[in-house]
Amino acid sequence: MVTADRVGASGNDLGATVFVLFGATGDLAKRMVLPAFYRLATEGLLPAQWALIGNGRGDIGDEAFRAHVRNALIKFGSGVDEQEWQPFARRLLFAGRGFTPADPGQLPGVLAAAHAVAGDNPQLVHYLALPPVAFAGVTKALGEHGLSRGARVVYEKPFGTSPGSFRALNRVVRSVLDEQQIYRIDHFLAKEATQDLHLLRFANGMFDAMWSRKHVESVQVDVPEKLGISDRAGFYDATGAVLDMLVTHLLQVAAEVAMEPPASLGAADLQAEREKVIRFFRPLDPGEVVLGQFAGYRDVPGVAKDSGRDTFVAARLWVDNARWRGVPFYLRTGKRLAASRERVSVILREPIGPLAGQLPREANVLSFSLSGDGEIDLSLVAKKPGLALNLDTAYAAIPLSGLKAADPLPPYVRLIHDVLIGDRSLFTRPDGLASAWKVVGPVLSNPPQLSAYAPGSWGPAKARDLVGPGYWLLGQ
Repeated sequence: MVTADRVGASGNDLGATVFVLFGATGDLAKRMVLPAFYRLATEGLLPAQWALIGNGRGDIGDEAFRAHVRNALIKFGSGVDEQEWQPFARRLLFAGRGFTPADPGQLPGVLAAAHAVAGDNPQLVHYLALPPVAFAGVTKALGEHGLSRGARVVYEKPFGTSPGSFRALNRVVRSVLDEQQIYRIDHFLAKEATQDLHLLRFANGMFDAMWSRKHVESVQVDVPEKLGISDRAGFYDATGAVLDMLVTHLLQVAAEVAMEPPASLGAADLQAEREKVIRFFRPLDPGEVVLGQFAGYRDVPGVAKDSGRDTFVAARLWVDNARWRGVPFYLRTGKRLAASRERVSVILREPIGPLAGQLPREANVLSFSLSGDGEIDLSLVAKKPGLALNLDTAYAAIPLSGLKAADPLPPYVRLIHDVLIGDRSLFTRPDGLASAWKVVGPVLSNPPQLSAYAPGSWGPAKARDLVGPGYWLLGQ
């Protein structure tokens, strides 16, 4: 359960809020947003007065929408508590017939009705659980119909689909909203272990002292997935691994590792250093990038028969600043791979001394598992007990959920709560995103040839050569 010492833990101090969920009947909403919102309600993290309005092109009515939400919570959440469901469901409304600059559909009328549930003059929070192609139109409509003033607006990733579309979308969004109103989501930044990347370093001198090219040989950000794309083939075939994962999650996590110490852990300082270091990321060389597509991808319903979409990407990234110059950051992700993991590994250089060249290759690694509640792992060299001097690798693991009074929250729960309290520290800024698009620009304009790989494998063989003479810690 949530404890009282969590910053902003209670919803009691929050004013009345109306949460408008665009794309409320879509895949992202039912898998992530709706279960997160229900968790906030059951944990007492919502304001005393609130309402959630689902928006979509259909006209399904309030009761049908409530049934849809209930089914989503049962299938993708932790289920429904019958005692809590009815008071929760009464605050769910639906506004159909779409929402465009020319026609707001039912939303204005339903917003007026929401005042009976949430009270007058509520804080508006608009959540765009939509494909990026729809962001500009909905944003213009918010301004056109008077729903942008004072509102907080959450944009899912990717924020754009190319460097040019990012710039165009950013111009539209900034023509309607001030930057402080904008919350661009990257849910990897809200993972408990991602936050420990900088906290472990800045709070522990032994790690801060080694956090540079002098002691670090390489860094791996590795997010393989066993899952395919059958449940969202249309979205994925228009996006792919580079846009869905590399330009968003992987580069942002790499920035968490690489950033300089901020003046404080406040929102503005954390954002500034994270976005600043991305400016030092060298644009990717297509010759240091491997793209793949799993065998059978084009047979998935909803995928074009001649699709050249990437379902796998591995890249060697360079950070051209004094701290990291010459240290490769290896980034890898893909669908239908051998395992599902979310792991960041800092591989230390072999110490100079009498044991040089004799150490087990998997030792001297500090790793962060970003999955679930998170875990910190350390592998080091130890003498195997006995008469002989036999070296072996010893492992230490710290599950973050095992810390005293630990109270982990899933990423979407944390992010939506941060929006409600107005904390933007775990959201991206346009300057950092502009730099990220510059990093992937060469790959988008001159993509490497796709390499086929077998489902259940670790991707194309070329990806193994990318880290040579080293190796991927996962699966190799």
